[in-house]
Amino acid sequence: MNQTLTKMKLLNPEFPNKSTGIINGKSSGILNWNDIAYPQMYDLYQTLLSNFWKAQEINMQDDIKQWDFLSSVEQDVFLRVNTQLASLDSLQTPIMSQVMDYVTDSSFKAIFAVISQQEAVHNESYSYILSSLVPLQEQNARFNQAKDDPIVQKRNALILEAYEAFHMNPTPQNLFKLAVNSINLEGIYFYSGFAFFYNLARRQKMLKTSTMISYIQRDEMQHAYLISQFIRLMLTENPEMNSKENIDYIYETISKAVELEKEWSYYILKDIEGIDLLEFEGYVEYLANKRFRQLGLKNLYSDRENPMPWIHVFSDEMLNETKSDFFEQKSRNYSKVTQSNGFDEL
Repeated sequence: MNQTLTKMKLLNPEFPNKSTGIINGKSSGILNWNDIAYPQMYDLYQTLLSNFWKAQEINMQDDIKQWDFLSSVEQDVFLRVNTQLASLDSLQTPIMSQVMDYVTDSSFKAIFAVISQQEAVHNESYSYILSSLVPLQEQNARFNQAKDDPIVQKRNALILEAYEAFHMNPTPQNLFKLAVNSINLEGIYFYSGFAFFYNLARRQKMLKTSTMISYIQRDEMQHAYLISQFIRLMLTENPEMNSKENIDYIYETISKAVELEKEWSYYILKDIEGIDLLEFEGYVEYLANKRFRQLGLKNLYSDRENPMPWIHVFSDEMLNETKSDFFEQKSRNYSKVTQSNGFDEL
């Protein structure tokens, strides 16, 4: 599907209120949550709303006192990971807002609006942490470092290429690729970045920061789940997209993100006490398997269990009851996505 998606008019009175498709469908633009195409989306919408929080709710005084007791390596990596996460989160608010313009279904528009707002909160949260610990000049230097670092640029190019392609040419195929890379961003890159802060927390360091990160993760696990369902619905509703080529793209792109994240971890975490980089490699593969299962696909990597048991206390399952592992029994080789392999069980 290479035709350009058309921005939806705000109101189309001649069309039904219940959308006939999440993209390229017909919809009046009026949202009645009691009559939507996928009623399960209302539950997800409510979950997202119940997660509402603000960075200022967390008092950073304990971390401010502890900052000077971190090693120079810990401080350096702390600032680098923080600004890299903030830089990537800066993309999510505008790109989710653009996606909203091309989605037909009003319930999905509303959900993408909430996701966009939450990503803005996440971005502010990273800035709030920084403002508590270092002066503005140091903050700006670290953000410039995040832009200029060649390893970080290589890591992020995978995401940026897909996002820019949709931004410049909003076709269904580019929307599909954007969605897959949004899972890479929110479900792999962010989680591996969170692991650094959780490693500090398990050593009783910077606990307020880890609390903030746990709030962000609680949101991101729902975002990754929603995007996986969005992909599955898009492939179901558009059979011409439900192809071996697109399934192969999912596997190839997520596995490429895994390799880039492994390279990044050896580059930035090599001197961090408490992180075993071989275990970390397995953790990234574990995250990828989790994303494949959310998409209704078979694990790509052999080790299913989390190889970093210490991080379990910071896992999705511990943070919140979630269906992020709901499709674990749905693992399969390539076959057409259908309405019967998970959507009715959201």
